[in-house]
Order: sequence, then C-alpha cells, then structure tokens
Amino acid sequence: GAVHGSLVAGGLSSTFTAAQGLLLMVPNLYLIAGELSPTVFHVSARTVAKHALSIFNDHSDVMACRQTGFAMLCSNNVQEVMDMSLVAHLTTLKARVPFMHFFDGYRVSAQINKVNVIPYEVIQQLADQDAIQRNLREVALNPNHPIIRATGQRPDIFFQNSVAAHKYFLATPGLVQETMNEVAAITGRQYHLFDYHGAPDAERVAVIMGSAASTVRECVDYLNAKGEKVGVMKVRLYRPWDAEAFKAAMPETARDIVVLDRTREDGAFGSPLFLDVAATFQVARDVRNIVGGQYGLASKEFTPKHALAAFENLKQEQPMHNFVVGINDDVTHTSLPV
Repeated sequence: GAVHGSLVAGGLSSTFTAAQGLLLMVPNLYLIAGELSPTVFHVSARTVAKHALSIFNDHSDVMACRQTGFAMLCSNNVQEVMDMSLVAHLTTLKARVPFMHFFDGYRVSAQINKVNVIPYEVIQQLADQDAIQRNLREVALNPNHPIIRATGQRPDIFFQNSVAAHKYFLATPGLVQETMNEVAAITGRQYHLFDYHGAPDAERVAVIMGSAASTVRECVDYLNAKGEKVGVMKVRLYRPWDAEAFKAAMPETARDIVVLDRTREDGAFGSPLFLDVAATFQVARDVRNIVGGQYGLASKEFTPKHALAAFENLKQEQPMHNFVVGINDDVTHTSLPV
C-alpha cells in the first residue's frame, strides 16, 4: 500500500520482499499494474507455507503473482542480480509496466561472491529523465493538474479499459531487449529474453529459470562432450511472455523438450512454465514432444545427476509428464530414476 501511494503521488519507488510477504501485496500488485505505474519489486523467491512452514527457495511465491500484470524478470546468479536490477528499473520507466525482478532465495540472495558493480554515475547516465517526467510525474495525482484514478466501473466499460492497456504489455519485451543491449554496451555482459546454451542442432532441450540453469548447463556440456546433442534454454523475461522470441531461440532440431518448474500447482495439468512453453508450440501448430516436471521445492538439492535424469526421460518411448526429480515419490510414483 505504501509503494502504491508513493507511486500515485509521483514518487520514484521500489521495494523488496519474499514468500508470504509478497502474497500480502497481491491486491496492490493488481492496482499498480492496472494503473500502469512504473516500479520494481525485487523478490528473493521463497517457499509459500503449505502443509508446513519453509523459509527456503522455490518459485511458489512469484508464480502466484504471474497473473497480476507485473512484468517478471529472472536472475540466475549474483552478477545477474546486479545487471537485471538495472534492466528492470530502466525498462519500467520506458514501458510504464511495473516489474517483479526475482532470484532464488538463499541460493542467490545469501551467496557470497564477487560482483562487477555498475557505478551510480553510469546508472544516472542511463536513466531516462524524460521518461520519469512523462510516465511518472505527469500522471501523478496533483491538485494543480487533476486526473481521475480508482473509479468504480460497471460491465459497460471495465472490459474495454482492461484491454486498452494491452499495447503497453505488447511493447514491453522489445523494450526489455533494447535495455539489455544498452546495459551490455556499458558492462560487456549481453543478455537476451531467452538465452540458449548447447548444441546448435540439439535434439533434446531443457527449459528452466533461476540458479538451477547453471546446474543444467554443466550437464549439457558433459553430455555434448560425449557426442550427444542437448541444450538448455534460460528464461529471463517470464512476463510478458514473448512466444516469438522463445521460438526463435529454440533450435528447430529440438523435437523433445523438458520444462523444469521450481514450483508445484496441485491439481493442475502442468506447472506454469510448462504451460507457457506447451501453448507456444501448440498455437504455432509446431508439434513437439513436450513434458514438464518439478524440482527443488524448498531448496531441495538439484545437481547435474538430476538434470541428467530429466534428459534421459526424454529418450523414453513415452516420457513421463508431471514428474518430480530429486525425491522418492513412493506414494504416487512420479519420481524419475536418478
């Protein structure tokens, strides 16, 4: 509520949160996104308490917010947290779409490592002062320049006004890539909405977000050195989902795809990232063998051998879908052999 109030008043605002703290903000996330108020929420992604409390890492908190209208940008390591934080802050000022910049709790947020810091003087040079004025200050509530906010709308106009904002979300992925390029020109570290690593003619590809992407990368390098053709797709911009950019980054030869989610939606046919990947190819009428599974809930260990199990599953005549890896599911028998 405090961040929303500050934004409405024209204040350049940001905040930091995780887990239940983030979920308590959900009503305000809808308001901030609906009013197209530029801001960044930095989230150390952690487990949402279910049958028990856990303060460790998975993506159950951020995935519970994917429908709010916030753009969602993911960092895989501490250096990326530095870089993607800047990308998020610069892009939200251009796009007016608020951003949720998230990274793995503990695994990244508590990691002690060296970071190439971007100086504040450089950040100031990159900040678009005209965008701050145009997209924040001039649309703030001001008694000298009155505008209307927070109205009650009936069925005759609510739908239309919701869709009227769609153009901002359509423009956001392009603005994110533009900003990634601007930051890369300063730092030398180039990022894309989706970064692929592996064989250019890969037959099997894993899609993943967060710190475990580095784990899968180790497995990919190991398998390719043995003559196999595999790869890993790192998802950086999760919302708005850019289906065309995703398809362009995926090798055409990759007919078998495994999507690894660090969250679990009980009762759903698939987890969030899997559903976006599957829908991307389905709508394009590009038939591929796509399965999904879950790993790493509450910081459960995820090592290269678990990534290997996911790749091996794709070799099966009927690969298991909605599997779990890293535990022994002796109740419903959905575990992959490791």
